[in-house]
Amino acid sequence: MSLLMRAPRESGSWFWDLDDVAEPGLEPALATAAAMSAVLSAHGLLVPQALEWSWFEVGKGGLGIDSGLSLVSRSLTDEKLADEIRACRPVGHPGAEMTGFAVVGSGTWFDGEGTPRQEGRLVELLVSPDSIGPSATLSVHHDVWATCDFRGNPHPAVHSRNAPRLAAALRELDELLGVEAELGEPTYFGMATAYGLAEAELVDGRGPDLTDLM
Repeated sequence: MSLLMRAPRESGSWFWDLDDVAEPGLEPALATAAAMSAVLSAHGLLVPQALEWSWFEVGKGGLGIDSGLSLVSRSLTDEKLADEIRACRPVGHPGAEMTGFAVVGSGTWFDGEGTPRQEGRLVELLVSPDSIGPSATLSVHHDVWATCDFRGNPHPAVHSRNAPRLAAALRELDELLGVEAELGEPTYFGMATAYGLAEAELVDGRGPDLTDLM
């Protein structure tokens, strides 16, 4: 059982508009996902285990059909991966197109004593092959990156062991992609800064208790 609470919405997100630095299409998107995942994996934040996506039709919208492929026996750099994804197109919808795909996996966080722990979807990576403009988004839903936990308790030891790893990865992703990330919209659970999350506002030494919406 997970030791972490997961917010129903992101506590921070970062968006890269790749229109001027990457080609649209599935193969370039997979190459982008592979390169970004390598950075995140090097910091222990994401070990890719699967791809997940949905299908839509132009003029109709979402079809309510989801697909996924395991990466346990293959890599994001596998040349056959794009064709395998296309082969998942619903047979009843030959005109269906895929949305952006999520790279799903687990990552490592450190508790207050410095013990490493595994967590599924510690970070979420979404890459879009959209012909209008390719993009990528990274989001986080846990409190280990913040100065306080979701109950409002300051946890400097947890923050100091995790937030710098996220910051380093975000800096490397900016450099890798050749464009600075745009900050996602603030949510009830947090607000992104350039390389992390905004510090909680303390009242009597405590941050806000956010568990009422969890």
